[in-house]
Amino acid sequence: MTLTEQTKQAESKMNQPKIVSRTEWLQGRKALLAKEKEFSRARDALSAERRALPMVEIDKEYVFDGSSGPVSLAELFENRRQLIVYHFMFDPSWTDGCKSCSYIADNFEGGRVHLAARDTSFVASSRAPLTKLSAFKQRMGWTFRWVSSLGNDFNYDFHVTLDKAKGSTEYNYEDISKFDKPGYNGMGERPGLSVFLRDGSRIFHTYSSYQRGLDMLIGTYNYLDLTPLGRQELGSTHGMSWVRLHDQYA
Repeated sequence: MTLTEQTKQAESKMNQPKIVSRTEWLQGRKALLAKEKEFSRARDALSAERRALPMVEIDKEYVFDGSSGPVSLAELFENRRQLIVYHFMFDPSWTDGCKSCSYIADNFEGGRVHLAARDTSFVASSRAPLTKLSAFKQRMGWTFRWVSSLGNDFNYDFHVTLDKAKGSTEYNYEDISKFDKPGYNGMGERPGLSVFLRDGSRIFHTYSSYQRGLDMLIGTYNYLDLTPLGRQELGSTHGMSWVRLHDQYA
């Protein structure tokens, strides 16, 4: 065992819960259950507030590059009323997509058929050209719809590609160009998610979320949060530094 492995094992033991009797465990579990129920009620209330947010009409035409040719934002709905767009970080100059977005994308597949049953379409969008998206998608074994926004302003307008020349410096509802933090005020690609509603021929933007707001999309995190060792990211300068493309783990 290497020194690094020994250190990790020692840290894991330090973070383990204390050992108690079944009676004491049950008492603690019931106390936690009360808090979990309170959290669920608070989450339901927050979701209701999210649904009640006012919306803004899209008055700009966006045409994407899709597997069957040019496709408009309206066509991405596939005749459904709702559309969820995941803004996948993939700069045109990159060979691979962002590993953290790929970590999230590994959770996309199974849910799409259920979204469709609720009148909701799903698509990922990136600025990389379609040839790169298609090659990476095939490598990862994904089947979700993925379009290129390279030929339009979609990424800039929804603040997931930051470029001062394009007037896009806002991320997570703050102008990050004012922050003097290494790695934080840089321009470039950022992850996010946007939601749209269609009413006849009219399209409305209802919601966008960024940064930790995307945690809810990550099934792996939800599972890890149930375990005693959790995400095992404490002390890390970047929580997802451990994440790899799923074909690059040892």
